[in-house]
Amino acid sequence: MFHDILVAFDGSTSARQALTEAVELARCNHAALTVMTVVPTTNPWALGGGYYVPVNLDELNQQAERNYERLLEDAVVIVPDDVPVTTILDRGAAAAAIVEQARAGHHDLIAMGSRGRGDVRSLLLGSVSHHVLQSSPVPVLVVHACDHAEPEPMMTAAAASSTT
Repeated sequence: MFHDILVAFDGSTSARQALTEAVELARCNHAALTVMTVVPTTNPWALGGGYYVPVNLDELNQQAERNYERLLEDAVVIVPDDVPVTTILDRGAAAAAIVEQARAGHHDLIAMGSRGRGDVRSLLLGSVSHHVLQSSPVPVLVVHACDHAEPEPMMTAAAASSTT
């Protein structure tokens, strides 16, 4: 059913559970995985709350990129050797980058966690998973973080209907 699964990964608990679900789907379907993370653009105004704060943005961006590269490396470690996996590190707005990669990479499923940020930040900035669900050209598997051992995947009806 699926041949090339894109996993949006931000290191959160729900993203790790989404990766676990994607690995199982890849194994069942003999599919390849692409694990992607997106380095957000640093907004200099957010750093100082509108006040001048002497910061080297290039250095800050390089450090952020190194952190996200490590995040990808940690994610790939849990993928079994029998599942082909590639990684992508992109920059910018996460939702737009994920949807663009789904299109450009000809992926047939996006797997992602339901929340990477806290509830308050999500209310202010919008949920990445919500934006991806609204604009994805392929089905989206959204995995919610849960306390027990088995992750609870959820594919929206709108996303599921695009497979028929």
